[in-house]
Amino acid sequence: MTVRLAMPTYRIFRLKEREREKFRWLPHTCGVSLVKPKEYEESGVVEAESPYAAWAALRNTEKRLEVGDLLEAPGGLLQILKYIGFEEAKWQVADAKTEPVTLPAASPASSAGATAQTSGQPGD
Repeated sequence: MTVRLAMPTYRIFRLKEREREKFRWLPHTCGVSLVKPKEYEESGVVEAESPYAAWAALRNTEKRLEVGDLLEAPGGLLQILKYIGFEEAKWQVADAKTEPVTLPAASPASSAGATAQTSGQPGD
């Protein structure tokens, strides 16, 4: 009896064409690449044992992976295809904007006291 384990299903995210030319000219960086969700379009799934197996399965098809495309593993691990192979990537999330700090309005009595203390007049 042969037991076959299910292969992982990778979600494919394609780099938008207007961003692809920019990506080609970026210098190679080591480490985790930060990628912006707005620069990608989800484009289906592929079952494969690894990102490299997914690349091999698609390379002679119309849906081949190109430099800059992403594969997302079932656990959420994101891999970006670069000229040297696959490297880890992470979605870049915008920092939460901080709300302006609003100070409570000073009461007229405390304002007057503060003015009298800081009037700068001789003899105060």
